Amino acid sequence: MKITLLPYQLKLKHTFTISRESRDVQDSLIVALSDSEYTGYGEATENPYYGITVEKMSEHIREAQTVIEECAGVEPELMWEKIEVLFCNDRFALCAVDMAYHDLYTKQRGVKLFDYWGLSTAHNPMTDYTIGIDTIPKMVAKLKEKPWPIYKIKLGTKEDIAIVTELRKHTDAVFRIDANCGWTVDETLKNAIALKTLGVEFLEQPLPADDWEGHRSVFKSSVLPIIADESCLVEEDVVKCYQHFHGINVKLTKCGGLTSAKRMLLNAKSLGMKTMVGCMTESTVGISAIAHLLPLLDYVDMDGALLLAEDIADGVTISEGVIKYSKLNGTGVSLR
Repeated sequence: MKITLLPYQLKLKHTFTISRESRDVQDSLIVALSDSEYTGYGEATENPYYGITVEKMSEHIREAQTVIEECAGVEPELMWEKIEVLFCNDRFALCAVDMAYHDLYTKQRGVKLFDYWGLSTAHNPMTDYTIGIDTIPKMVAKLKEKPWPIYKIKLGTKEDIAIVTELRKHTDAVFRIDANCGWTVDETLKNAIALKTLGVEFLEQPLPADDWEGHRSVFKSSVLPIIADESCLVEEDVVKCYQHFHGINVKLTKCGGLTSAKRMLLNAKSLGMKTMVGCMTESTVGISAIAHLLPLLDYVDMDGALLLAEDIADGVTISEGVIKYSKLNGTGVSLR
């Protein structure tokens, strides 16, 4: 099994802004794991909030290369267990390797990943489409540019209610709100009342990640469901989020890949919590992997590749929220 590391700079269609940062280009690392016949692909993006760079991820993967190569042929879950200790400080790199290995392993066996897991795709949820923070006219323009049945709206400004009020004038779509830790408890409870009347389905991570007292207060009093994101990074966090959030949003890069994400989702479901997977601004490599978790989800945010000016891969396709799988086995990915 040969490892190849491929860095990319993904140019975005529009400047993407959330409550803590803006960007026009997204640096991303593609990991390719190959045998003599097949290649599996995985992806992880740079993330300044977590101190992750392509250079660091590449360094950590090279340091673990021998152990990774020795895992050739073992089941993906066992491979993850063997290498996880080598990536305890870099779950993003672990994600890219784990994703690539799932793709390779299932391609070798001539099956799609969801079939390998024994999952039915008959009732997959639709994905939302994200509207990043901007001026109100520009946010309206972005919405009109991409008619969609469900929108995720990034907030965390002094005009949050005005933004949603104006957007609501232009669509009957479902709205989901992501404040990216940008609100206080009082703001959240007050905003939730106004946003519920504007057709908002839920609020994602309104408070700073470590404000557990605040999370508990909002959980008990909010008129809208609250979904954890930054507060739910790894498997141990699922239990911490119980009775503090109504559901969890799992990010593959943050938890270490498909292996741990699947376990987190099953754990949350066993606790009666809503399940969601979100994405980074990433290519179709990462987005295609997410698609195989759809049977376990209530909600999904997998529009990252739709925000790119130009993609680097082919795989799943998305049209007006509906996800269609590639004809290829594995996660269904090929690089362009």
